[in-house]
Amino acid sequence: MTACGGDTASPSRTGADGVPTELRLAIGGEPDDGFDPTLGWGRYGSPLFQSTLLTRGADLSITTDLATAYEVSDDGLTWTVDLRDDARFTDGRPVTAADVAYTFSTAAEQGGLTDVTALDEAVVVDEDTVELRLDRPRSTFVNRLVSLGIVPEHAHDEDYATAPVGSGPYELVSWQRGQQLVVQRNDDYYGQRPQFERLVLVFTAEDASLAAARVGEVQVAAVASPLATQDVDGMRIEAVTSLDNRGISFPTVPDEGADDDGAPIGNDVTADPAIRRAVNLAVDRQGLVDGILEGYGSPASGPVDGAPWFEPASAITDDDVPGAEALLEDAGWVDADGDGVREKDGTTASFALLYPAEDSLRQGLALAVADMVAPAGVEIRAEGVSWEEIDRRLHADAVMFGWGSHDPIEMYNLYHSSLAGVEYHNPGYYSSAEVDARLDEALTATDPDVAEAAWRAAQLDADGTGFAAGADAAWAWLVNVEHTYYVDDCLDLGPPLVEPHGHGYPITAGVTGWTWTC
Repeated sequence: MTACGGDTASPSRTGADGVPTELRLAIGGEPDDGFDPTLGWGRYGSPLFQSTLLTRGADLSITTDLATAYEVSDDGLTWTVDLRDDARFTDGRPVTAADVAYTFSTAAEQGGLTDVTALDEAVVVDEDTVELRLDRPRSTFVNRLVSLGIVPEHAHDEDYATAPVGSGPYELVSWQRGQQLVVQRNDDYYGQRPQFERLVLVFTAEDASLAAARVGEVQVAAVASPLATQDVDGMRIEAVTSLDNRGISFPTVPDEGADDDGAPIGNDVTADPAIRRAVNLAVDRQGLVDGILEGYGSPASGPVDGAPWFEPASAITDDDVPGAEALLEDAGWVDADGDGVREKDGTTASFALLYPAEDSLRQGLALAVADMVAPAGVEIRAEGVSWEEIDRRLHADAVMFGWGSHDPIEMYNLYHSSLAGVEYHNPGYYSSAEVDARLDEALTATDPDVAEAAWRAAQLDADGTGFAAGADAAWAWLVNVEHTYYVDDCLDLGPPLVEPHGHGYPITAGVTGWTWTC
């Protein structure tokens, strides 16, 4: 197996029965850090090359994969995992409890994008049993068992990210950076055997992916929903439900000057909850779905719409510009000079909304939101800028972000005061003692039902307290996007799986069930 080099395999390769032995896919870019799960590879979907202990079904329920069973101690500190005995790495070595312990320990030490910080130690009990011992209860730790691909201790070296060895359904053949990735079927895979011997993942921009689909160069092409309205001969659109969303983060504190690095903090306009609630009220979310997403999505009320831990009472049902106007009037925001923009105590109801300039979908949403909110007397100035500029200004200006995870920990990361200003977590410096308490309760609960109730209460509780739009409105969540793919009419992708935010290759989570039907 090589880590680099080209491959010019034709998409027309077929077996004796006429079924293609190879598929060509244009489903996203290449990861910056390669294919090492201990550094974060696979956290947003299938790691492809590696197996995980557990996996999620179509309804987000958790089932076993490398693990045959697991149990959690009453205090939530010890997770005991039993392993199957027929899994082998692609170099022929068996997958053992020692490999599992090594993977979790290494991920914890790396401090990478897969958060395993609660792990105290991973202990091998016997060849097919491992104990993952935590230093504090973590109700969300089960998601580490779902997302962290297992690596071999004996082959996890400095070159692993570019030449991964795993026990997943496919293994890497070649990686030509900036161009394509070639993988081949792992015929020793313990699970359902994929029908296709090879996959070629081509790295193209969306326009080029669509062009490749038109001329039959690829059998699957991921495109943004605005591009999914065109007819392509021999292909259909597959719209996959996701937890992927787009929303506006608001600075929730007044102008506080700058941090130690000179980055500004706070905004005197969005620090007023009345402004944030008014924006939430005035936005026509269904209009955004119909006009910007071309119907491929749904209105969003929060960061976890559609997940089992979503609080239905927090849902926003309709846009209400008159309600937004009344709310602003009551809060002292008035249009005294008749220019269409309200003022209060010498401050104008005007703020910037940043979006990454290269992202046409976020641009469309930002411009549309500005138009929708303007009749209420709030001026939003949409600005397309670089990510470097967003990084500098995200604590002082509103930002159009995209999130979405199979893990409720995302709520903790976005709203807990302890994470204010930490990387992209809680960029608006939101702080609520009540919400913190609910999030802490959810995270440390040892009973899943207690955790779910606390996650819901953090959004909106019976007293009307929470981070949701009808309460503190720390964000204005806009839409949940469907991931749209052009798929060859002869290719059946099997039952759709709910996808997370679109990093990695989440569509490949069901690759073992893909079949050719012609």
